[in-house]
Amino acid sequence: MNISLKGQRILVTGASRGIGRAIAKQLSESGAEVIIHFNANEKEAKKLKSVLVNPAYIEKCDLADSSKVIGFIPRLVEKYGPITGIVNNAGIAKSAPDDLPTDQWVKIWNETFQVNTTSLGILCKEFIDQAKKNQEGRIVNISSRAAFRGDTTDYLAYAASKGALVSLTRSIARYYGKEGVKAFLIAPGFTRTDMAKEILSEYGEDFALNDIALRKLTKPEDIAPMVTLLCSGMADHATGASIDINAGSYVH
Repeated sequence: MNISLKGQRILVTGASRGIGRAIAKQLSESGAEVIIHFNANEKEAKKLKSVLVNPAYIEKCDLADSSKVIGFIPRLVEKYGPITGIVNNAGIAKSAPDDLPTDQWVKIWNETFQVNTTSLGILCKEFIDQAKKNQEGRIVNISSRAAFRGDTTDYLAYAASKGALVSLTRSIARYYGKEGVKAFLIAPGFTRTDMAKEILSEYGEDFALNDIALRKLTKPEDIAPMVTLLCSGMADHATGASIDINAGSYVH
């Protein structure tokens, strides 16, 4: 089966590293024009652009600031043309132990929801606005197994913010499908990324390995092919689906 994304223009958030980087590379190799979103890591975003095989663009947006997110999609459409797909990959996972003073705990909670949920919701809303005009668009939201099985007490905000994406994705799929918009959710498990280094350093690699059914931790490159398939239109009747990629550590 050959998957061709020729003619597609896809925005990948958090694409300068980790899962987003692997997804952007796979989408480009399959023929798509990729818009590489980054916040702080412009150097890595430029490096990624230089190795992609199809036209690609880099765009900065601070997802921690709603005022910067509002209007981001319309600006991209005005600059590059219609966007056929968006992969909402960017996210943060900050530790907030339950013995923190409540004001500090709430600060981390709000920061996590701003990036992982509120900004993602804005991006989905503005993507849908332009996709409806063309009766064509696909959204892939990167959630987490934590949305379904929960997480440790110091990552309650992360689990809750990722859980919100489940109902958001399903609602979009159910109520915008006849307007040409399809939406999917991917729930990775523990994946070997820079973001995961903090957790690995805190709990140890055996903690992660003992929790999975396979011999090796998931890599970003293990997630990218599924995203490419979903963006291709070959799996549109799976709209609304949640797809686990967690090495058998959680099955629902």
